[in-house]
Amino acid sequence: MEHFSVLMSVYIREQAALLDRALQSILVNQSVKPSELVLVEDGPLTDGLYHVIDKYRQIFPELISVKLPQNGGLGNALNAGMKQCRYEWIARMDSDDISLPTRFEKQLEYLETHPDTDVLGCALGEFEDNEHEVMSIKTCPVSVDSYIKFRSPVNHPTVFFRKSSVQSAGGYQHCHFMEDYHLWIRMYAMGMQITSLQDVLYLFKMDSSTQKRRGGWKYAISELKIQQLLRQKHIISPVRYIANILIRCGGKLIPSLARSCFYRTFFRIRLSKQQTTSFLYTVKTSHKEGDQS
Repeated sequence: MEHFSVLMSVYIREQAALLDRALQSILVNQSVKPSELVLVEDGPLTDGLYHVIDKYRQIFPELISVKLPQNGGLGNALNAGMKQCRYEWIARMDSDDISLPTRFEKQLEYLETHPDTDVLGCALGEFEDNEHEVMSIKTCPVSVDSYIKFRSPVNHPTVFFRKSSVQSAGGYQHCHFMEDYHLWIRMYAMGMQITSLQDVLYLFKMDSSTQKRRGGWKYAISELKIQQLLRQKHIISPVRYIANILIRCGGKLIPSLARSCFYRTFFRIRLSKQQTTSFLYTVKTSHKEGDQS
């Protein structure tokens, strides 16, 4: 694959330093560089954010800004940006995260040898303030047939996807903080191939608001929409539908601290100090290899 786009959205509440770090990770540190970056400015930004964008436009002239007049949410921003992507393969990236130096290289290698793939994600490491202190790892399965019935089958910011496949499924549609899961269900129901590498190639920034955003009535309503779509597409049985509503919707209404403990206990691989040291050694080695390439 010779060319691919990177699609990112940024809005006014993002920190300039984190955007700088994210852009450094995809435009400077990667062993394989993208052909273009489509950066959606989701509403007016701060002077600091504009300064960072201008800085990287000098470094990477193929940085294309898509300016939206007001903040309309991630799904809306990604749809607008996708229309401007010139290439069939698009890599997602969030504006406060880090792609490890061999992320694009390893995902592209897989896509070259698995041409039927429509969506490819990877495992990610989660951190809070310091990217050198990874707390946990979130993986997604190679085969999503069972997993998609209960959880989103890929880590959204880590994916490569075919532009034509996503658009034929209707693109991102409104579903509060769950636009990606809604999209993957529609693609899966159309017979499209969704999978993930088991390598940790991405670092995801967590903060105190992450678990808060995953709860509350708006999120519970979105969860209900997800379950209705799964049932409508005949992906889950009536019994599974009721069980999912009780577990998934109910889980969105419990206190955020309890919800955070639940997620970390059942849906994350917690790292011991020894495992963290080993993981960080791998990350540092990967950085050095990326710098030398």
